[in-house]
Amino acid sequence: MQVLASNFWSLQAHAVDVPKNRLLGRRELCFEGVSSACSPSHFHPNHSPNNADFSHSLPFQRSTQNPSKDLCELIRKFAPFTTRRALFSSLFMYSFFHPSRYLPALALGDSTVTVQEVTPPTFAAGPLFPTEERIVQLFEKNTYSVVNIFDVTLRPQLNVTGVVEVPEGNGSGVVWDGQGHIVTNYHVIGNALTRNPGPGQVVARVNILASEGVQKNFEGRLIGADRAKDLAVLKVEASEDLLRPIKTGQSSSVKVGQQCLAIGNPFGFDHTLTVGVISGLNRDIFSQAGVTISGGIQTDAAINPGNSGGPLLDSKGNLIGINTAIFTQTGTSAGVGFAIPSSTVLKIVPQLIQFGKVIRAGLNVDIASDLVANQLNVRFGALILQVPGNSLAAKAGLLPTMRGFAGNIILGDIIVAVDNKPVKNKAELYKTLDDYNVGDKVVLKIQRGSESLELPISLEEKSS
Repeated sequence: MQVLASNFWSLQAHAVDVPKNRLLGRRELCFEGVSSACSPSHFHPNHSPNNADFSHSLPFQRSTQNPSKDLCELIRKFAPFTTRRALFSSLFMYSFFHPSRYLPALALGDSTVTVQEVTPPTFAAGPLFPTEERIVQLFEKNTYSVVNIFDVTLRPQLNVTGVVEVPEGNGSGVVWDGQGHIVTNYHVIGNALTRNPGPGQVVARVNILASEGVQKNFEGRLIGADRAKDLAVLKVEASEDLLRPIKTGQSSSVKVGQQCLAIGNPFGFDHTLTVGVISGLNRDIFSQAGVTISGGIQTDAAINPGNSGGPLLDSKGNLIGINTAIFTQTGTSAGVGFAIPSSTVLKIVPQLIQFGKVIRAGLNVDIASDLVANQLNVRFGALILQVPGNSLAAKAGLLPTMRGFAGNIILGDIIVAVDNKPVKNKAELYKTLDDYNVGDKVVLKIQRGSESLELPISLEEKSS
């Protein structure tokens, strides 16, 4: 508005002939204001409405000439521009970059005070509360037992003989013993395992935290992996003083509501601690390896991508689970995380170290799937389809499903319980047998036609 007012006086000074009692249009006013504002005399240091140039200001007078022609001549005389676009651009630039818009910002501050007067006092942190101190000590003690794992795959490089290792993913792991065995999830190194590496082959890079706070890198060689329980064992050639095995606790004594801690490398941020409570037990975990793991521990301690393979600790710092999955629709922690219980880890890991695989106890019979069982009208129990002739199951007297002389189907034995533990279907039979070892004797309760029988049988190694 200041600019337009000043231009109004400038127009009066130049005595523009405008018809009397005629209102100026917006286009005319804007053209006259812009041309005057952008004229060289507007920026002259002595230019002001009080100078002598404005002493002969006259009111607008009626003119017999064409007002549009007078306006154009006025623009050509006082404005250095020839187009409307240039005139509007000049007004826009002037309004945004005029010094009056910014100079007042330089006058901020209060010179009557000093820096010391406006600086508040600081207080010493003092000792931590006992609960805080305990958590800090647990983290400092166990963080050296947690490693960062980078999955690698071997890809041939163009025009070069040999292969190069390309990182594809990352996760966490725990130091299992002083011999350099590292326990992690199957799916953490899953990309490398899909290429069927042999024992001792490098499938990952393992970063171990040294006491001086430096990450030391080692090759992680495959020892064994079990997809059914989403567990894998690697080995690194590290000095014994660098390896700090984690202490293992009993997951069977875990109770809902007790405090727990998770340490891992979420999103690549190494050695991150989250604290929560045990929020559920005996959950079915739908692992990223594509299998269902029973007996899982549920926690609200934040678990994110990169925590997989890391430890879940109790309030004493003992391992009670291996973090493996989260339940979320966004890919980040939603307060529902799952861990493989330490009881399962203690059963699987020693076998992977010794044999490179898991030896499971079973019946070595062919069990019908749920779909086939339902088609044959079997609603409860595990239906036996085939029994190998030289198996312990055949010697115990288990009967398979057969076809009669007329082509009709004669159902085989239906296993409804193992040692008085009910079995609803095929999955529950395998879940129940997971608690046994090869050579253990069990009593099967079976349904054979209209009669119920009990057969003792010794478990043998389950065929892959």
